[in-house]
Amino acid sequence: MLRRSIPRGGWSRWTPRLLTSPRIFCLSLIVLLGQVGLLQGHPQCLDYRPPFQPLQHLEFCSDYESFGCCDQRKDHRIAARYWDIMEYFDLKGHELCGGYIKDILCQECSPYAAHLYDAENPRTPLRNLPGLCSDYCSAFHSNCHSAIALLTNDRRFQESPGKDGTRFCHLLNLPDKDYCFPNILRSDHLNRNLGTVAEDRRGCLQLCLAEVANRLRNPVAMVHAGDGTHRFFVAEQVGVVWVYLPDGSRLEQPFLDLKSLVLTTPWIGDERGFLGLAFHPRFRRNRKFYIYYSCLGKKRVEKIRISEMKVSLADPNKADPKSERVILEIEEPASNHNGGQLLFGLDGYMYIFTGDGGQAGDPFGKFGNAQNKSSLLGKVLRIDVNGAGSGGKRYRVPMDNPFVSEPGAHPAIYAYGIRNMWRCAVDRGDPITHQGRGRMFCGDVGENRFEEVDIIVKGGNYGWRAKEGFECYDKKLCQNASLDDILPIYAYGHAVGKSVTGGYVYRGCESPNLNGLYIFGDFMSGRLMALQEDRKTKKWKKQDICLGSTESCAFPGLISTHSKFIISFGEDEAGELYFLATSYPSAYAPHGSIYKFVDPSRRAPPGKCKYKPVPVKTRSKRVQFRPLAKMVLDLLKEQSEKAARKMSRATLASSPNRASSQKDSFKKPASPTSSRKTSPGPGAKKRARVWSPGPQGKRKGIPKRPSGIARQAAQHRRAGRSLPPPLPSRWPLRGPEPPHHVEAAAEPDFRRAGSRGWRWEPAERA
Repeated sequence: MLRRSIPRGGWSRWTPRLLTSPRIFCLSLIVLLGQVGLLQGHPQCLDYRPPFQPLQHLEFCSDYESFGCCDQRKDHRIAARYWDIMEYFDLKGHELCGGYIKDILCQECSPYAAHLYDAENPRTPLRNLPGLCSDYCSAFHSNCHSAIALLTNDRRFQESPGKDGTRFCHLLNLPDKDYCFPNILRSDHLNRNLGTVAEDRRGCLQLCLAEVANRLRNPVAMVHAGDGTHRFFVAEQVGVVWVYLPDGSRLEQPFLDLKSLVLTTPWIGDERGFLGLAFHPRFRRNRKFYIYYSCLGKKRVEKIRISEMKVSLADPNKADPKSERVILEIEEPASNHNGGQLLFGLDGYMYIFTGDGGQAGDPFGKFGNAQNKSSLLGKVLRIDVNGAGSGGKRYRVPMDNPFVSEPGAHPAIYAYGIRNMWRCAVDRGDPITHQGRGRMFCGDVGENRFEEVDIIVKGGNYGWRAKEGFECYDKKLCQNASLDDILPIYAYGHAVGKSVTGGYVYRGCESPNLNGLYIFGDFMSGRLMALQEDRKTKKWKKQDICLGSTESCAFPGLISTHSKFIISFGEDEAGELYFLATSYPSAYAPHGSIYKFVDPSRRAPPGKCKYKPVPVKTRSKRVQFRPLAKMVLDLLKEQSEKAARKMSRATLASSPNRASSQKDSFKKPASPTSSRKTSPGPGAKKRARVWSPGPQGKRKGIPKRPSGIARQAAQHRRAGRSLPPPLPSRWPLRGPEPPHHVEAAAEPDFRRAGSRGWRWEPAERA
């Protein structure tokens, strides 16, 4: 069957690529964790990252071209290895063993590759052959024993005695029968939702986090400049803005420091401060950016101020402190409901989101500020900052603003009936179809009963104070036939949370499953949620986002917990999504962190999300990031060590009875917390049905090679010919399915019901 002798020492140069240093660390750690059964199987590649959908067709390992761990480059490498191995076989060997060898080699492409290669089994060392089911393994050993030395240089496999391959198959055994090949391809529960966002038993989307910044004082905004540098700028409530570079470091000197001008206090729940930051769409050319903050005017009158500033010519990472030019100031009748969002729409105009003036129930005037179109409070304003207007205004009013011609209405108003919108974002649109591009999402903080999410439309009335969510608040105003208000796309009661924090529609590259999800949260309850639109009905369905699964988040660098109080959300220049939270919501407390969302179920194909940041000169010292949160793998390691110590103490405690149990002491103890079933030993009499390789002991569907195999194989490598045709798929994988919808609620526990705003409002609740 073999035409040529096997190289001395086996086929060492073609072992699967498991032994590069990062993988040694990750997989060795998993062996340690597996000793106490802390991990269960989940999709995972040999580079210790989630599987993906290849960008291009896989010509050889085609069973995994819809979802797995191989791109076309790796598929070519595996195919080349296959043909090099097959040079040692004659025609009969090709027919008998080609299919087996192809199956075994292609398990590097399996979405469960890390498990097939025994990354979790502590009773066997890391290996370069995948876990095979006993019937399949027996058939392979019976028909192709001589191929083992070509697949691995591990002498334990090559020298395993016994014609029936019992010891060989025992070495390749996996404790969980669902995870061995080919059973893993037949398992419905492993493949049913493969490639979609994982859900727990309650239906919560299982996402993970990566900590990217910490020790911030109430971080209220994270924005990028859109200049290709891929920096992001983080604003603290006290009035300091920091620069973070693409390598994760922070510049030691702040971009902007307005502490002397910004009005805020250390007391918990103060809503005043530095609240908004936005960069001009042509920032790269004009160096302009805009800020929104609370300040004191003459006679100590509280105001909100919107100003234009420029970046220093001498340092692109420093604002010019003398460049401030006030665009607009609005007096605030109370200390709460200050709004704070600035953003630019696709039309190039700047949108300003103001609160209703504070206190409770918008008590100002007959109908309140929000319904009064002569007031700038409780509104969405749209202005043109690219030129001066009439009457000494430092902005122009777009001619197509909806109330330009209405007597008594302020022409800058774009929408009204708003209570206190906290965090809004413009949808980038689907990266392929551009569906949804330009939509403006906002979270509007409610009063006593409901929180809501809105899509802003031109001239829209969002109902406050007549309505709160979908329900009436002021019954008299609510019955007014002329209200004609825009209803929220989603609203939730105070059993879920008491202060909505608006988020973003995910349009990034790294987590394709999240595309189109509007992800937002609640400041008070710390809850994370996602909305998905049904395009047919135009209705939105909510799903909770749950963190904390050690199974889902057991990847390097990931965490599954976060600080409770969700202040804001952010998007980097590549479209990846973050949120900003703190454990102690005081403007002066350095307990704020920034977290990046990561989908552990599926990643983008290798190379798809690469970008080259535009270089930026830095004069300030770089401060390297040091995480504070414990990573899931560290927590699991601690649990493993704790369990090992407990087992050691139990062993010592039983030492008086050691003599009576000496016979049993030579048996290797089972994992103390493992719930997996162990496989039968090599001497077990009961055997499963032997895998049949086909009629006359031959495998079907094997790539055929023309005569003169050795000569043509060499020509194939030199000439770079096309790859062999794929084998027919006998074990098809199921494709990704849409995530399931779920409703859930949790009772917040921070303060009595009735606290409102994105912060506490003691003035309302006194």
